[in-house]
Formats: sequence, structure tokens, C-alpha cells
Amino acid sequence: MIGCDCATCRSHDPRDRRLRPSIFIQSADADLLVDAGPDLRAQALAHDIRRIDAILFTHGHADHILGMDDLRRFNALQQGPLACFGDAHTLDDIRHTFGYVFDPVTPRGGGLPQLELFQIMGAFCAGRAEVTPVPLWHGKRAILGYRIGALAYLTDCSRIPDASWPLLDGLEVLVLDALRERPHPTHFSLDQAVDVASRINARRTYFTHMCHDLPHESTNARLPRGISLAYDGLVVEC
Repeated sequence: MIGCDCATCRSHDPRDRRLRPSIFIQSADADLLVDAGPDLRAQALAHDIRRIDAILFTHGHADHILGMDDLRRFNALQQGPLACFGDAHTLDDIRHTFGYVFDPVTPRGGGLPQLELFQIMGAFCAGRAEVTPVPLWHGKRAILGYRIGALAYLTDCSRIPDASWPLLDGLEVLVLDALRERPHPTHFSLDQAVDVASRINARRTYFTHMCHDLPHESTNARLPRGISLAYDGLVVEC
């Protein structure tokens, strides 16, 4: 946190150094990125990401889309546009925020990312992997989580609507929003996230989108078995 001297911000534990939340999913024939936040370039360099077959957007807030200009490097590597999937609200946010990308008057060239936007209307396939959108509430805004096989990624949520619970049956890995100890209007608190994780009952649950209120080691020590905080660079096989 900028300008903060709390124990987490001064921690020497690398798991307490958190960039914006995002995940990279590698399957047999497709490499998928979920969200493209402001740290995308640093994250791709740190983890040697060289190909993206599609990008799944949860919503259009700044910490989830502001790295999109750096996607032009993947256009160059792959010699083509990138497919971007999201709900109608999110795609509108992207078109508005990156108006220069979609404005036909803007000079074309290597300085612009090449993006193809697709509105999600239901489950679809990326390669042979079926992607199931999971409707969520982020405060008063409807957003999307995603289920791919036995993995579900639910960030930035404060409520799971009744119709979405059946989409989360039989998970091996759940990644779930857990912002802080105190209640928050648009995110699950730690206790709320534990309750949700217990109801979903995935084999393994990782909490994400933590703020500096939750130091990694001491928070992990008091979480129930099978639940832990995620950290930057965590690799999970599913």
C-alpha cells in the first residue's frame, strides 16, 4: 500500500508482495489469461508467459483491464489479434477506456493492440476446454467468475446468486475473493469467504485479492484445513 508502514507492507516474506489479481491457465491446447491488470507486463516477464490464446474478463474495473495496451506484444509474437471475452458491461468499459484502440480514425500500426471482443452469452469452448461463466455480484454490479474443468475463479465478489451455486459443485480447486477482516460493500471479508468456501467444499481453496490487512503467514495459520491464501507466482495443478 502506498505510504504505509504496517507489518505486511514492511514484510520480508515475498508472499506479502502482491500485484493485482490475475491468473494464467494452461490446458492441453489453450493458454488462457483471466483479466489484464496494470501489472500485466511485469507478471508476464516474471513468469515467462509467451502466448495467450484468449482473455477472459471478470469485469471492467481499472485493476482488471489497465494492462491491455501491453497485449500488443502478444499480437507480434502470435501474428494475429487476441480474442477477449466478457459480459456486455465489461466490453463497454473496455471500448470506453481504450477508445483509441477501437477508433477507426486512430492510425493503425504496431503501437495498437489488436483485440477482438466477444460477448459471453453462456458456456463456450477455448480450444477443447469448456469455459462456464459464473454470475456473481460485486456490490451492486453483476460480474463474472469462471469455471474451467474442476477449477473455479471467483474474484471481486460480495455475493453468489442462487442460480450460480450449482455451477460450483464438484470443484477440485476454488480461487475466491477475500479482501480483509472487516466487512466491505463489494468484497467478501475473510470470515465470509471461509463460510462460502466451506459451503462449496472444493478439495483446495485459495483466497485472492487480499489487502494488507491480511499478512500471509499469520493469516494462513488460522485458516481451516484445505484453505489458504494464494500468493504471486503460485502454481496449482488441477
